[in-house]
Amino acid sequence: MNITEISIKRPSLIVVIFTVLTFLGIVSYFSLNYELLPKYSQPVLVIVTPYPGASPSEVENSVTKKVEDAISSLEDIDNIQSTSSEGNSVVVIIFKSTADMDKALDNATLKVSNMEYLLPKDAKKPIINNFSMDDIPIMRLGITSTLPPTEMYDLVKNKIKPMISTINGISQVDIIGGEEREIRINIDNVRLKSHGLSILQVTQAIQAANMEFPTGKIKDQSQEVIIRLSGKFASLEDIKQLVINAPGGSPVRLEDVAEIQDTKKETTSINRFNGQTSVGLLIFKQPDGNEVEISKKVRESMAHIENIYASKNIRFAIANDTSEFTLISANAVMKDLLLAICLVALVMLVFLHSLRNSLIVMVAIPASLISTFTAMYMLDFSLNIISLIAMSLVIGILVDDSIVVLENIYRHMEMGKERKKASLDGRREINYTAISITLVDVVVFLPIALISSMISGLLRQFALVVVIS
Repeated sequence: MNITEISIKRPSLIVVIFTVLTFLGIVSYFSLNYELLPKYSQPVLVIVTPYPGASPSEVENSVTKKVEDAISSLEDIDNIQSTSSEGNSVVVIIFKSTADMDKALDNATLKVSNMEYLLPKDAKKPIINNFSMDDIPIMRLGITSTLPPTEMYDLVKNKIKPMISTINGISQVDIIGGEEREIRINIDNVRLKSHGLSILQVTQAIQAANMEFPTGKIKDQSQEVIIRLSGKFASLEDIKQLVINAPGGSPVRLEDVAEIQDTKKETTSINRFNGQTSVGLLIFKQPDGNEVEISKKVRESMAHIENIYASKNIRFAIANDTSEFTLISANAVMKDLLLAICLVALVMLVFLHSLRNSLIVMVAIPASLISTFTAMYMLDFSLNIISLIAMSLVIGILVDDSIVVLENIYRHMEMGKERKKASLDGRREINYTAISITLVDVVVFLPIALISSMISGLLRQFALVVVIS
């Protein structure tokens, strides 16, 4: 008994099977992440080594060439590019598409660590980064307030940023712009020399006075209490009254040799939204984070923070939210899918003059598509432009198969055969033809999923969604 006979003689079994598949598909659909594009990463490592004050030629000879020599023995390297600029060395390693990037990152880190002793003493520790699409922020926010700029920055850094960072799915929150508070000590060289002191003595005195460390612990039978010495400066006056030296019993305080200012750090970045200066936040998601869900939670958190700090007139502005375009694109493709199904049913009604056949198509095609969501969830795919376009393409393929079978069954019915007999004969007559039509599409798209290149992540989802559907 083949699948056609089972479908006709045991319709309840087929209904139960497709009901289960549809249920699993619906559950899987709500578990899928929304993304603009499938996950894919370039096989690239970037090694950045700062060397402050060095000329480009010195950076090249003392840093860049040594880094290149250290990593040149890595496996699956396709190309190495390096740039030596004033005070900075950048080495870009491009690997072959088949390279294991986790292994390559570990090996590169080990080799660079082993050659660090060859670098100049003033060179900083090399920084190794693996390029990924997750390094691009999904949201850019601007925060304004009636608070003074330095107080505003402290509030964002110490209160608002931690509140947003705790949202599930967020990996990192960076601050852009703003005016950070800085205690600046301007030493007067004339007064310093008149007291017989050096800058080194002043620096050491400040460092020694601004410390906090554990000094011991107290234990009894039920508990243990750690004793901590808190020696941090509590106010600007504490800094001014700091004793640098006491020659002959007469103390020399910091305010005697320097001017202490409560000011702001030098501005290196400015964040503006609609021409208004603000403190910016860049929000990055985790690799497995749901972009749309994170955006929704961030917006809820923004409203909550505005209510908490309403007295300080905290206001958020969204400069960029990639989830908006993702949702618009996904919803547009979903609407196109529904429209295509309806148009196919209408065409079937016009050409076959059968409402029953049109209803069959309107049930069969969505059932096939919805069931595909289960496989997408098991393969860790996402709802993105590529996978949804693949589903749009599949509608035409599914309709081709349906029309061939339905039209032949319809022909047997016109010959006077009873419906079950016409269905069996019509399906059996073109059994291998229908299978061949489907297998042709499979053998065309399945090899695409096996391509190994930088864009294999894009093509793999497209091809497998078509094949599974």
